[in-house]
Amino acid sequence: MKTDFTQSIGDAIDQYRFDRLPKPKGQAAEPLLAFPRGALVHFAVSNTEVHMVTKLAGPATAFLPFNQGDNGAASNPVNPHGGHRTAYLWEKVWARESWLEIIGRYLIAQRNKKQQIETIIFPRFHQLDVTRDIQAAVLKEGPGGKYLIQHSAGSGKTNSIAWTAHFLAELHDAENKKVFDSVLVVSDRTVIDSQLQEALFDFQRTTGVVATITNKDGSKSSKLAEALSGDKKIVVCTIQTFPFAIEAVRELAATQGKRFAVIADEAHSSQTGEAAAKLKAVLSQEELAELKDGGEVSTEDILAAQMAVRASDTGITYAAFTATPKNKTLELFGTRPDPTQPAGPGNLPAPFHVYSMRQAIEEGFILDVLQNYTSYKLAFKLAHEGADYDEKAVERSAALKGIMNWVRLHPYNISQKVQIVVEHFREFVIPLLSGKAKAMVVVGSRVEAVRWQLAIDKYIKGQGYKIGTLVAFSGEVNDKESGPDGFTEHSKTLNPNLKGRDIREAFKGDEYQILLVANKFQTGFDQPLLCGMYVDKRLAGIQAVQTLSRLNRAHPGKDTTYVLDFVNDPEEVLAAFKTYHTTAELAATTDPNLVFNLRAKLDAAGHYDDFEVDRVVAVELKPDAKQSDLVAALEPVRDRLMKRYKVAQEALEAAKAKQDDKAAEDAQNELNALILFKGDLGAFIRLYTFLSQIFNYGNTAIEKRAIFYKRLLPLLEFGREREGIDLSKVVLTHHHLKNLGQQGMPLSDGDKPLLDPITDTGSGRVQEKETALLYEIIAKLNDLFDGELTEQDKLVYVNQVIKGKLLESGKLQQQAANNSKKQFANSPDLKTELMNAIMGALDAHTAMSTQALNSITVQNGMKDILLNHAGLWEMLREQAAGQRPSA
Repeated sequence: MKTDFTQSIGDAIDQYRFDRLPKPKGQAAEPLLAFPRGALVHFAVSNTEVHMVTKLAGPATAFLPFNQGDNGAASNPVNPHGGHRTAYLWEKVWARESWLEIIGRYLIAQRNKKQQIETIIFPRFHQLDVTRDIQAAVLKEGPGGKYLIQHSAGSGKTNSIAWTAHFLAELHDAENKKVFDSVLVVSDRTVIDSQLQEALFDFQRTTGVVATITNKDGSKSSKLAEALSGDKKIVVCTIQTFPFAIEAVRELAATQGKRFAVIADEAHSSQTGEAAAKLKAVLSQEELAELKDGGEVSTEDILAAQMAVRASDTGITYAAFTATPKNKTLELFGTRPDPTQPAGPGNLPAPFHVYSMRQAIEEGFILDVLQNYTSYKLAFKLAHEGADYDEKAVERSAALKGIMNWVRLHPYNISQKVQIVVEHFREFVIPLLSGKAKAMVVVGSRVEAVRWQLAIDKYIKGQGYKIGTLVAFSGEVNDKESGPDGFTEHSKTLNPNLKGRDIREAFKGDEYQILLVANKFQTGFDQPLLCGMYVDKRLAGIQAVQTLSRLNRAHPGKDTTYVLDFVNDPEEVLAAFKTYHTTAELAATTDPNLVFNLRAKLDAAGHYDDFEVDRVVAVELKPDAKQSDLVAALEPVRDRLMKRYKVAQEALEAAKAKQDDKAAEDAQNELNALILFKGDLGAFIRLYTFLSQIFNYGNTAIEKRAIFYKRLLPLLEFGREREGIDLSKVVLTHHHLKNLGQQGMPLSDGDKPLLDPITDTGSGRVQEKETALLYEIIAKLNDLFDGELTEQDKLVYVNQVIKGKLLESGKLQQQAANNSKKQFANSPDLKTELMNAIMGALDAHTAMSTQALNSITVQNGMKDILLNHAGLWEMLREQAAGQRPSA
């Protein structure tokens, strides 16, 4: 029933139509209600939907949905009490206390430089709902809880975080005591998102309550300590600076009993790692006081305190925001239906609050990036030269990986993909957004990024197109095939006009249209003008969703996106998106006994004993211990393992020299066992760091091993060796990129995949690596493409037949010797000799020669292959030099 307050509002509402508002399919337009034109906010209400806007602009007015969502979809669910589906509007939103709170605490006026109000920020329903729900949950359950908020891109997450931070900072309990002393907002990015900073400062009611700590702030630990112990209600930092808050939090929690709330942006990659584990390693006030007074605390006491705090910390409350939670994130931050019982079947952790990808798409806040998804399939054949391959066995998996990488980096493979990308971009993407549309190319490695950039710039320049490109990757790449010097993203060769500018900023303007990336900017990069993506990298699960979702940002006039994928299976990509289309769900939870199983396996290897573990842990927990003490404690174990590995290596070499297969197998098994042991150490550390935040193991032996393994692992310098595979005589003979056409990618059809828990960690066993002759591996690879390649796909025709005929030309030899490669490429004699070579090959290669004779494009393509991939100019110069009389 409406209150008097909402009734008075209702009496003032004018009834008129907004025919331009979207209607649910199959429903007739209904009379709609709205606030008068002079109101602060305008609502349009039907029996099923609510829309709102803070500024009327005539026919250009854009009403935004203000709906609850219906099981992940847009609109509103059936009212369980009967009546209108939109009754929540006057029952919950327009109720006196609610409406006054919205006006007093939520509404934010954004002003221009002249301090004139330009925009009124009003919360969307899910923002209002989550901020109220999390406050109510904290007041009911007390501090120390964990809340996972699965909000899609396009949900206004920045404002949601800002409101949550301010409300938690101001939250008081029933006795009018502050619940939290400070709120830490942790961003996933190295540089805190400027939009997030601005929102946090805009929303503060009193100047000076927000502090920002970045990498540029000098002594981060002292800055954080000052902010946390002072009057700063909200402290903002990056995940990189976050670990420096640990000591300040420990001191304040121990000496003053302070309580903190941590709001994590994109929780899956920020707060489930070592930084969060360190934050919870807080000693009690009594234990720290004893230490300060010169007393002693036993190792057992310290370990027990660390574990208890890690699994059940009442001093720290987490609110973790993410659009795509991983299985670990759900287990760590998810809410159990019955909080009094452990997680398990029927009591699986789930998100505390959801604004789904589906609802965001249906409400028009983001786009469905799978609507125009086209996949390609690469088919190729290789040949090998030299009998030496027939005699040398190589490790099969390493050889396959090496061959596939060789094909990916082959200049011809890259050049063919570059042509497809650029021509598709020109035909389909450039016309979008009045010519301002942009595209991203995602490649598999930094070396590929360098080679792609050089190839795409060369192709664009050769065709005379006006398309600007940028390439982004971290660090320096050394690739002798591309140039003698190292490459960075600020190299003049790659990004000549960047001139020190930030790539994000440079890409915003009209100068650049295509951005190539290798890992960098695949996530956390918002550019609404992106309308095309070209994928030449394997993307699995969540990475596919996060990468392709760079395209989904809404922009005026943007209603179309394109994805061309050279690598991934469309069904796998669709399954990944379905997982996060509505609510992410776990299939089961991780078995906490995996830690005990892995500990038993590591103990059974016999490489250390309990005394050696205790010795390292005692040094680690001794306040005044030196680094040399830790080295001395670890050295006997480290030395023993390294010597065993070296002895096994020498035994393997000796056995190979004597052709003693049994001795070689024993030595290789010893090496594999040591490498497996090292891998299991890392697996234990990762698993325990995660599970100890959920379960209180109450077992100091487990905690001791975590400390011991963590210190030992970096000292084991083996297992990084890789057998080199000589591919210098491998030749690419056939190459074909088959367009499989646009794929049907219906997100709402079929079952939704569930997230599996961690299973079988450290379950690996020593197995003999499978070997084979390299020529056999190449033959099997070639067999995969039987029936998919034709004579038209042969590179032999160009590389050997045509090139062989051109190398016989004395005229071309002379021109190559006396001209630069660029001058030679423009020689009319080269064109003539090329035609003669094509005609000369007509009898033996009818189909390909006929096609070449009738197509200038094919002839130009052949010339490009000959000059830039087959080394024609270089070989002609060598022949010319060989025929000159010696001095």
